[in-house]
Amino acid sequence: MQKGDFSKDFIEKIARDEPQWMRDKRLEAYSLYESLPMPHTTEDDTWRRTVDMRTQDYWRRTRRHLRGFAVENYHPAAEANGSTSAEIEDGAGVLVQVDGNPQHTFLSPELQKKDVYFADLHTALKERGDLIRDYFMTKAVTLETTLKSGNIATHNTFDALHGAFWRGGYVLHVPKGVRIEEPLRVYIKLSKDQHADLSHILLIAEEDSQIVIIEDNASANQDTGGFHCGAVEIFTGQNANVTYVQVQHWNRQVWNFASQRAVISKDAQLCWVTATFGARLSKLNQAIVLEGNGAHAQLLGLAFTDARQHLDVSTAQEHLSPHTTSDLLYRNVLKDRSQTAWGGNIYVYPDANYTDAYQKNDNLLLSERAHADTLPGLEIEAHEVRCTHGATAGQIDADQVFYLMSRGLPYDLAEKLIVDGFFEPVMERIPMDAVRQEMQEFVSSKLET
Repeated sequence: MQKGDFSKDFIEKIARDEPQWMRDKRLEAYSLYESLPMPHTTEDDTWRRTVDMRTQDYWRRTRRHLRGFAVENYHPAAEANGSTSAEIEDGAGVLVQVDGNPQHTFLSPELQKKDVYFADLHTALKERGDLIRDYFMTKAVTLETTLKSGNIATHNTFDALHGAFWRGGYVLHVPKGVRIEEPLRVYIKLSKDQHADLSHILLIAEEDSQIVIIEDNASANQDTGGFHCGAVEIFTGQNANVTYVQVQHWNRQVWNFASQRAVISKDAQLCWVTATFGARLSKLNQAIVLEGNGAHAQLLGLAFTDARQHLDVSTAQEHLSPHTTSDLLYRNVLKDRSQTAWGGNIYVYPDANYTDAYQKNDNLLLSERAHADTLPGLEIEAHEVRCTHGATAGQIDADQVFYLMSRGLPYDLAEKLIVDGFFEPVMERIPMDAVRQEMQEFVSSKLET
């Protein structure tokens, strides 16, 4: 298989200033990458999670869409040197990254005094190497249990590619007892044609801390091709409170792949919002691990696809301890000939009695040729639990449209009101007004295309 810049020689180039342990991790991931074919070149469904085993229909659709992808067409950043030409010093903190290279980082002096650490990952390796080593692509740090969702960055071809060639990304470390009310903002952009973004995100919130981070993934223009192959790792200490919002609006020439995991400790809370509007094809693997008693997670997702976009999401809610709760709500709107697929599983391990878990995926189809697959599932090994799931998919309600038009509204506005109402159960649970407004603007722009 031709791999272009994604070669062992390239690893030697990008790892020359990194610690030996990181170089070893890269080479281990590269060995796995070499052994795995691209999903569209084989019938071996190594890219699926366990949840997908009961049906291969939507997996085959995703694999079919991958036939136009070739990794050798894309070029990762070779250097991590940044520029401060676009300085932004506002709010609690801001980080800007373009084409895998850090451009600017700002953290308020107040937070610096509290020993909050916010930096691009390359700088963090030099300044906080021991901290990074404890968390980066670990087996969920202290977990002894073999996770049913697998280990991040070692699950499939794209995970292995990321582990070997990651460039860019950032670290946010909040010490014990530090509570940050104002959100930190991150802007990750692709600007050059055929560039690859392999950002790795590492969020560490220690005991009794609080953080809010809003991350924006975007293309600088609508005509350049690109490839994103990223990972997110979130660790919440005891009684920590983390809100992480990731908005993706790559252009329709970008291939988007990501594996993401959060590990939630005793009495900690996570609100994770994922909004998907862009990319040609997106494949997202997302898992939460409720490790400690009393851990709580809320996963909110919304997506709006059009043209021939394809979105494939696999989620895992893994309850390891008793008295844990998780609540997942994903809502998708589809136009034209776009397709979505969601497969989610709730796993309740033997010791996780008194688990309360829920997952729901709803899909609204605005055209007859749009298609949505949805596959919720449960795997329960404890006795005292409350686990439920639901899924819906259907065309826009003609009676609702007729009612609104009978009140004098044109069709486009009637459709917009129905879409806004469909997304409202997700929107109302997003904790920040500014983020909700931004989401609504993206929805409006999709309806206008």
